[in-house]
Amino acid sequence: MRTHRMLALGATLLAVIAACSSGGSNKPTIKVGSVGFDEARVMAEVYAQALEANGYTIDRAGIGLGARPVVAPAIESGQIELQPEYIGSRISYYDGTPTGDAAANLTALNALLAEDGLTALNYTPGVDGNAFVVTQETADEFSLSTIGDLAAVQGELNWGLPEDCPTNPLCGAEGGALEQYGITADTIAGATLLQACDTPMAEALRLGTIDVAELCSTQPDIQINGWVVLEDDLQTQPAENISPIVRNDLLAKVDRATFDKILNDVSAKIDTTTLANLYKQVAVDQMDPADVARAWLQANGFVQAPSAT
Repeated sequence: MRTHRMLALGATLLAVIAACSSGGSNKPTIKVGSVGFDEARVMAEVYAQALEANGYTIDRAGIGLGARPVVAPAIESGQIELQPEYIGSRISYYDGTPTGDAAANLTALNALLAEDGLTALNYTPGVDGNAFVVTQETADEFSLSTIGDLAAVQGELNWGLPEDCPTNPLCGAEGGALEQYGITADTIAGATLLQACDTPMAEALRLGTIDVAELCSTQPDIQINGWVVLEDDLQTQPAENISPIVRNDLLAKVDRATFDKILNDVSAKIDTTTLANLYKQVAVDQMDPADVARAWLQANGFVQAPSAT
């Protein structure tokens, strides 16, 4: 009996050791993914490396997986288990109606995600949303600081708007954002339509082909050229804070309080200036997202820098 008991105990200890060495002890391998957008890729690395520093193993095959119609089904099916997401846009993906209130958006998003076994954790203070942008010279000439200021001088400006603007309620659709500001259908019809948040729109503004451009608010061109982002004084654009979305079956495998704290503490440090700078380092400075993420995490005390030898 004693021999059998010792053998059983030995087998139990071996099983425990094997579980620990294969990612057990509540620290499973986590499949991280993101859309292909540079900013999302670096944010995926930020979350991934913060988890790695706390003993998790990361599978990065899903980082830069594709556009939202590819990434959303991937996390719903379990192909990936964690992704950074723009909360307003994810609500729109589910045909919901996002608002300018980040807290309300998170509540609404979690109600939608629950149906697919997903949870959005705390969002970043930083926002990357739709931005109406002018050069400093144009802002000074026409005394522009808000989108509302554009209405009185709209006929004197050349507009650059996204290709879907005429039918997009966040842009030029009937009853949409620009109409709320008093921007007329004639102005929208006369705009140059270009791909949003892309180089041709930024180049047109830089070269003076257009005077008003719709860009993404953290787009590096804004920072590099010193352009002015006009305040959305009627709050027509949704809050596009970033939240890590996680599969509930993953959350069930981890120490939930500790896991949430790792990601929530990181998110709390990502303000809009930080977000824009991380984006710029990847998109403009051509740095590797993993290197950019590591440097930021080290600078903020989330990851220990290598000791000097």
